[in-house]
Amino acid sequence: MKILLKILIVLYLTVQTAVVYASDWPHFRGPDRDGKSAETGLLKAWPAEGLEPLWVVEGLGTGFSGPAVLDGMIYVTGMVGEKNEGILFAFDLSGKIKWEQAYGPEWSGRYPGTRATPTVDGDRIFLLSGSGRLLCFDRAAGAIQWSVDLVETFGGIVQPCGFAESVVIEENHVVCTPGGTNACLAALDKSTGETAWTTTGFSQQSAYCSPIVIERGGTRWLATITERSVVGLNLETGDVAWRHPMDAEDTLQNHSISPVYQDGMLYVTSGHGAGGRMLQLSPDGTAVKEKWVDEVLNTLHGGLVVVEGLVYGANMHGRWVCLDLKSGKTLFESDAMATGSLTYADGMLYCYGEDGTLGLVPATPMAFNPASRFKVSQGDGSHWSHPVIANGWLYIRHGDALIAYDISASPTPSGD
Repeated sequence: MKILLKILIVLYLTVQTAVVYASDWPHFRGPDRDGKSAETGLLKAWPAEGLEPLWVVEGLGTGFSGPAVLDGMIYVTGMVGEKNEGILFAFDLSGKIKWEQAYGPEWSGRYPGTRATPTVDGDRIFLLSGSGRLLCFDRAAGAIQWSVDLVETFGGIVQPCGFAESVVIEENHVVCTPGGTNACLAALDKSTGETAWTTTGFSQQSAYCSPIVIERGGTRWLATITERSVVGLNLETGDVAWRHPMDAEDTLQNHSISPVYQDGMLYVTSGHGAGGRMLQLSPDGTAVKEKWVDEVLNTLHGGLVVVEGLVYGANMHGRWVCLDLKSGKTLFESDAMATGSLTYADGMLYCYGEDGTLGLVPATPMAFNPASRFKVSQGDGSHWSHPVIANGWLYIRHGDALIAYDISASPTPSGD
């Protein structure tokens, strides 16, 4: 599908000044899959009229997935046409299309459109479609190198809203959650797509969650939420080290919020279940113990961030919440903005409300007080994507459109 490109202001392609620490965003929720960017030198307030887009790309089709940004390229997906074709798009930093690759039918059931953010690793891109097809693309031109149907290969069960997982790359493996018998989770060789291991003896269904990777006791562990459990497994062997019940009696297993982690404390929550809980990992990472439970931060799909021992997110009651990770104490609960998704960078929360309001909020436990806010007018459909920050720019996906904003505090180069 032809892309309509609007250049709304003159785009500069220059190196940011030294006061800005820049970084890429190679997969879902950033470099460490925790919803945080290490960038500094960003604006602490926006113009009263809002940020002016650097550019807007339209024609992406239907989708809620955000972009991945790496090495001067932007990768994002959309569903287009009468056949509901999934397309992986590649743009340069001016918003110019470099290539596009069709990869088969995308999710056309409940809440149709693309879900997963592409995972970029070296010269490859990995993507799990809403219908359960795991694909490996060549970064240079987008050619499909291999694909595996998780339903056919592992007996995975397609959930009511499809597959929504952004896959993990660990060493030579792609780790995903088919939700099959003896294959709740699986690792595939990232070069060939061949199966490396599955979770033999663990057969729960998937539940829309994108896993995180943590280090504890000298071992790298994957933590995720499946149909009825919070799970920790050894990434090298695939062995399940521990399982903790999560809404085990609920009939709607919607656990789309990635766990967040700091210093042995793992926080998990679900908007469709009992809410959140903090699990304390043993020093070697092989066991967990529930330390506290809360019913306040029952997040549905907007994500969480942990900053200096504080958990920030929005709940199902339309309020933004801050919890103390160690004690579970609620530090604030505010309806100053519509509930939504968030990202953290340089002391600020970037909050994207489901009503289209984009807010800049100081990350403080004292109160939720937006320093700036404005409405995103471009694009269509639900405002469900997570904000992405890369190299001094903020990216917002809103349905058919991808919007880029300059949020660097350094002066815009004059071009002289």
